[in-house]
Amino acid sequence: MSEPASPKFKRVLLKISGEALMGDQEFGLDPETVARVAKEIASVQEMGVEICVVIGGGNIFRGVSGAAQGMERTTADYMGMLATVMNALAMQSALEGLGIYTRVLSAIPMQSVCEPYIRRRAVRHMEKGRVVIFAAGTGNPFFTTDTAAALRASEMDCDAMLKATKVDGVYSADPMKDPSATRYDRLTYRQVLTDDLKVMDASAIALSRDNNIPIVVFSIFNEGGFARVIRGEGRYTIVTENV
Repeated sequence: MSEPASPKFKRVLLKISGEALMGDQEFGLDPETVARVAKEIASVQEMGVEICVVIGGGNIFRGVSGAAQGMERTTADYMGMLATVMNALAMQSALEGLGIYTRVLSAIPMQSVCEPYIRRRAVRHMEKGRVVIFAAGTGNPFFTTDTAAALRASEMDCDAMLKATKVDGVYSADPMKDPSATRYDRLTYRQVLTDDLKVMDASAIALSRDNNIPIVVFSIFNEGGFARVIRGEGRYTIVTENV
């Protein structure tokens, strides 16, 4: 049998939505789903790839939704940031259960449960083979975890940012609702912004473009999908400067 292809990236940031950790539930964390995603991360870490992770908090609390219900937006956003810390700790526990050394670094200091975010410390953790999970977004209201992911990927000098979703790439419309939606293999940052494709928010796309970080969109629900994408295999959409 032929040897598996070598990794195409040395250091990557994986962006996971909080909703992806709900499983079939309507709220909160599904332990089986968290464990399965942790195995996906572990399989790539074992390939020698340096990994950092940003997890959203929408499975627990969404700042925008809270603001829409009459809550002051800044307070709602801070609550959303705290939700991401809970998700990060859950993922850390699952990864360490697999024997993967993991550190959670929070943009909002809470030293009783995790480390404060310090760029050089985060880089050093990854160089030592640890998975680093960035929590609490950027630490500022009015910024999504998509933007936080693009920011951390830029700061960590990542080779790519991988957006884990429920579908195997970027489509012209929601394929769950529109069977005629067209799937893209490659896109430019400009196409995503011009056509308002729902990859990540505009700030995250612009930041990735400015720092020349490819965005790879794939399905985290296909077993072994993360490892295949890292090897340049499987189904995914890649967003770069030029098609």
